[in-house]
Amino acid sequence: MTLPSTREMTSVATALAIWLAVTAMFVGFRPEHLWLALLLAGLFFACRTSRKIVVALLPFIIFGISYDWMNIVHNYEVNPVDIEGIYKTEKSLFGIHLADGSVLTPNEFFALHTTPVLDFLGGFFYLCWVPVPILFGLYLFFSGQRRIYLHFAIVFLLVNFIGFAGYYIHPAAPPWYVALHGFDFNLSTPGEVAGLVAFDEMTGLGIFHGLYGRNANVFAAVPSLHSAYTFVAFIYSLRSKSPLWIKIFLAVVTLGIWFTAVYTSHHYIIDVSLGVLCSLVGYALFEYGLMRIPSFQRFITRYAAYVNPAKVNEH
Repeated sequence: MTLPSTREMTSVATALAIWLAVTAMFVGFRPEHLWLALLLAGLFFACRTSRKIVVALLPFIIFGISYDWMNIVHNYEVNPVDIEGIYKTEKSLFGIHLADGSVLTPNEFFALHTTPVLDFLGGFFYLCWVPVPILFGLYLFFSGQRRIYLHFAIVFLLVNFIGFAGYYIHPAAPPWYVALHGFDFNLSTPGEVAGLVAFDEMTGLGIFHGLYGRNANVFAAVPSLHSAYTFVAFIYSLRSKSPLWIKIFLAVVTLGIWFTAVYTSHHYIIDVSLGVLCSLVGYALFEYGLMRIPSFQRFITRYAAYVNPAKVNEH
């Protein structure tokens, strides 16, 4: 076993201590925080290979921590929540006109026209939103494409930061909120599975009830990061040496998530479009902005060297 250097050990211990302290003071300490800290520390100290993996996964780890830390200051405490405005804008842009003269948002239309096949496929697609990008990243890492993996992982993190900023700039209610509660702002509204309830009932697994039951902030619908994650993975599948089946799979899952977000009333088409825009902005900012800064290029090169010293110059 090759132990990390004193500087590395000090950096890891300090980072973990700060994370746990801030979380305990401002978010609320849960047992999984301690278990995750022990897991990361164990992997970092176990051997050189596991240490590389932990360092390579840092963008995803930071994503998880930053998502949790948004509970320190909720977006509805920063700016007023848009409930009625985005609903009316969606209806004016994408409204579906019925024979009786009424106009429905696409969410309202799909709520009246569900099918078991779409319910099942929608649940499957929505379960892919985080696991699939992480699995794709691991594929890039273990297939030796570690430099392109770093590009993907850092863009994934950057897209999240852009999306999180959007949450605070323009807090907005999802479509299901309007369907259940109208246009009045109710801070105590719990998370809601909405159209995904059909998948839970069909499978008996209760996955989405568990996921959305812990959602502390329902007013973070704009932009739809569900729509961004697998799209970023798809972009980098085109830039990497990924087999055709992975590219096709990511394309299908991405389109499926975009459709499901609207079909299940979790997002408006506006939200999905802005999520896609976040992906494109994050990608362009990284590849055509940051990667043209010499000091940042050197950082990426050192990062690649740390996680894979033998293949620093791979593309």
